[in-house]
This record gives sequence, C-alpha cells and structure tokens, in this order.
Amino acid sequence: MRNGPGHVESPNSSYRKTALCLALCALLMGPTTIANGLKFTTLDVPGAGTGPGQGTFPVGINAVGEITGWYIDENDVKHGFLRTALGKIETFDAPGAAQSPKLGTFSFGINLTGEITGFYWDADIVQHGFLRTPQGTILTFDAPGAGTETGSGTFAANINIEGEIAGTYTDVNGVSHGFLRFPNGVFTTFDAPGAGTGSGQGTMMTLPDNLNAAGEISGYYKDENNASHGFLRSRAGAFTVFDGPNAGTGPGQGPIAEGIRAAGAIVLDTIDANNVYHGVLRSPDGRFATFDVPGAGTGHGQGTLPSTIDDVGGIPGFYIDANTVSHGFFRTHLGVISTFDLPGAGTGSGQGTFPASDNLGGTLIGWYVDAYNVAHGFLRQP
Repeated sequence: MRNGPGHVESPNSSYRKTALCLALCALLMGPTTIANGLKFTTLDVPGAGTGPGQGTFPVGINAVGEITGWYIDENDVKHGFLRTALGKIETFDAPGAAQSPKLGTFSFGINLTGEITGFYWDADIVQHGFLRTPQGTILTFDAPGAGTETGSGTFAANINIEGEIAGTYTDVNGVSHGFLRFPNGVFTTFDAPGAGTGSGQGTMMTLPDNLNAAGEISGYYKDENNASHGFLRSRAGAFTVFDGPNAGTGPGQGPIAEGIRAAGAIVLDTIDANNVYHGVLRSPDGRFATFDVPGAGTGHGQGTLPSTIDDVGGIPGFYIDANTVSHGFFRTHLGVISTFDLPGAGTGSGQGTFPASDNLGGTLIGWYVDAYNVAHGFLRQP
C-alpha cells in the first residue's frame, strides 16, 4: 500500500525479493483457517493479554509482508511489534515509554526498507515520536512547537519509501498542527487553511497511509465549530481543502481522510448530518464517488468506514451493522465490494472484524474482537 510499482528499491532489495517469495510459505507457521475461499491466519503476539480490551493490533504492512502494530499486555501496557516476512515476531518499547496501564508504545507505519514509525506516551502522559531502523535502533523525536504538558506532544503515524514521516503535534493550548519530518531530522510544520485554533481543533492525520512516495499528505482539520474537512497538501506545500458528498457540518461531522495512494486518490470516511458513516473516494482530479457496503447500518454511529487505499485503488475497511457489530470489506479498484468475517469474531455490540491495511501482494491485515472482547490480529489472503 505504501510501496507500489515504480518505487525505488531498498539497499536490501535482493533480500527482500527473496523474502517476498517466502512470505506466503511463512504464513503456514501460524494457525490458519479456510473460510469462504479465503485463508485467514491468526496473529497473536507472545505476551499479549487475554482480558477484555487486550490483545494484538496489526496496523501497517509493506510490500514484502512485514507487519507492524502494537499489543496490549495483561497489565494494559502497550508495546510495539514487528512480524517479519518470514513469520518471526520481534517486540519493542521506545526508550522512555511508560510501563503503566493505558500508556506505552504504539507502532503504526512501516516502509519498504523496514523503517517503522509511531509514538509513545511517557510517564507524564506526553506523546513523543519515534523511528525504528531495520536493525532495531530506536530514535525518538519531538516536533518543533509540541507541548510538554499532559495530553500534548508528537503523534507520528506515516512513513514513506524516502523515510519521510508525517504526523500531528499538539501544542501547549491543545491545538493540533501537521508536521513532515525529513530523513535528516529537519521538520516542516503546517496548518490547513480554515483550521480552528481552539483546544481539540486544528490540523490532523490518521494512520498509517496518509503520506505517499511523492510527498503528498492527506488529512483533515477541525474548524472553529468542531466540524471536520479534508485536505491534500502537495510536496511544495500547496493545500486543497474539500468536503465532498454526505458531509455533515455539525460538531463531530464531516470527512476524515484515511489514506492516499501513489497517484493521489484519497479515501475518506464521511459522517453525515445524521452521524452515519459513508465511504468516499476522491480522485486526483477532484471528483467524488460515494459507496456504502450492503448490510451497513443507517443509525447513529453505524455505516461504512474505509481504512486505507492501496496503490492500485483497492480499499479495505469495515462496516458497522444495525446491531453495532463490525464486519470486514474490500472494495476493488473497479468498485466491486466483498465482505467477510473472521472465524472467531464476536457477534456482540462493539465486536467483530476490523481490517486495517493491505499490500500489493494481496495480503490484508487487521484484527478481530472475540466474544470475550479480546483482540486478535489476522492476515487474510485470497
């Protein structure tokens, strides 16, 4: 999803080509289920807790099948992990990460070279960004202007093939701003036109696919009325702001950008005036296409929520039905939508299947919440 055709190969490309060939075989190392013609492999990180709200949360995957995310242990502490293309799992904590309930290390984005980015909470409940090298060295950083008070700091979430990192920082007043960190450690900070300047407002990004190889950044901002609006920032710093169809204008409503592909198409989940979610695809020329998954609920907090868009236009995500149970879906570049549920996924409110990302090899990752409200990671293959 971050590493499509035409991207520069890494210095370790020979190894990674071999790893790509072996990745499918490596999946046989975990518990595997065949359902509806698809192969599902469960991913539970050693050390992940088995209580409600605990478990394994895969979020980012690169072209060779390396996966990153976080897990929550039995003490409710968060830790990062890497699952290699050969199926080996490595866990890690950022230096300075608090080992307290609800705190710890959150790992989000991984690029083709194996660099990982994310953030951690320290003991004072302040966020800091980090970059983990393929060799396992972790560098921490703070965006210029990031607050040092409880609840503020640096939220790093997206990394591209060049090693550029995009994210959000919150200042001393609780206002959010965007940043782009270059591989040499230099930062550019920015605010979308129209972004509010009150606490909880400003310029924001989700994860892990809102930065592409061309340096384009997608995101959203909250205005002075706490409504959301989408934006696209070019590498040169030019902004395009947009709302698109179905966008509500009340507090907590509007579009949220969930990913940008190499060619510039952006996928959004949009909250309408009735607080229902809809999927929206914005093409590079500014046209919009709305889609709703069959079976998606039409009540408050229900609907269709895309997670990202890959470099050929495939969109994984989940939908919430009328009983507030989540189910996975995948929308092809042709607009064909298929749905699925992970074997073992719970069927109660707030439970179900939550796809997060996919790669060009056809592997889709995410997690499911079982009947006991424990999260388990998964890999889905055709």
